[in-house]
Amino acid sequence: MYTITVIPGDGIGKEVVGGALKVLEAVSKKYKHQFTFKHALAGGAALDAVGIPLPDETLKSCRSSDAVLLGAVGGPKWDDNPPNLKPEQALLGLRKNLGLYANIRPAKIFSALLNASALKREVVEGIDIVVVRELTGGIYFGTPRGIETKNGEPVATNTLVYAESEIQRIAKSAFDIARKRRKKVCSVDKANILETSQLWRKTVVSVAQQYPDVELSHMYVDNCAMQLVRNPRQFDVIVTENMFGDILSDEAAMLTGSIGMLASASLGGKVALYEPVHGSAPDIAGQDKANPLATVASVALMLRFSFDLQKEAEDVESAIEKVLDNGYRTPDIVTENSKKIGTQEMAERLCSAIVTS
Repeated sequence: MYTITVIPGDGIGKEVVGGALKVLEAVSKKYKHQFTFKHALAGGAALDAVGIPLPDETLKSCRSSDAVLLGAVGGPKWDDNPPNLKPEQALLGLRKNLGLYANIRPAKIFSALLNASALKREVVEGIDIVVVRELTGGIYFGTPRGIETKNGEPVATNTLVYAESEIQRIAKSAFDIARKRRKKVCSVDKANILETSQLWRKTVVSVAQQYPDVELSHMYVDNCAMQLVRNPRQFDVIVTENMFGDILSDEAAMLTGSIGMLASASLGGKVALYEPVHGSAPDIAGQDKANPLATVASVALMLRFSFDLQKEAEDVESAIEKVLDNGYRTPDIVTENSKKIGTQEMAERLCSAIVTS
């Protein structure tokens, strides 16, 4: 039996999470597993209900579960809230309180979606990248921070801080992943400008000595952003700091045809968190248009990393590929001659593919 805290969040979160839960139920039916779902609030939904983005009850539920599944948080409704009462604080709080320092974001293109990518087929065909993003340090968490008045005008401050130990542990995560793949790690920094990046590069080089079988390269973040568009197949595992990883992984997502395809796993503590990379998309919420595939792919990562259910994870991933190969698409990835379907039908077709495989 596996216990999962389910946080739908805001916007399309409820829809895509609902689709992913149906897929878990199909896995349960096929393999006789028992998944128990504990529903909890976070983000804007929690703000509306109890006045804070991350209630203590939600954290308690997460800590007592085997894994956490999160939809998406945020939306323009809460844009004018003070910084401590913005929905995104729930994400930062979950990561920090659960000790989730390693964010794993795979970006792999399905052959059926080659024409959905904004880039030419010959550029994106065969890409299979994993971005390993440091998640609990850097400018998102550094202090001092805030907005104050100096000389009669507002002045904003954010602080970029990294300790050697923080860099060591995320580097080890990246090298461990690379060992199971093509044995290539590209460390991305801005060491020509930033002291934090200079320490980052020095520390990654030191960690690399423990992995003589893995090839290490370095790239400045601006060049990496360009290379992801110019020649993405050169990359295997990219490891980088928090803000760079946030930006580069979203860029990598678009190589696959849609950000609606990109899953993620946040690891490091006893309880891991799984979520799609996309946002809450309030403009299409409740319209049965959202792409649930990133959330379903995140469930596959959950089966693999948290529950060690490798065959079940492969079944979920194969179901995604099968449904796409059969031409079914949500609106964000629809192409000529494909069959446009909604969120619910996509989930149902995935379930059918799992049960009958």
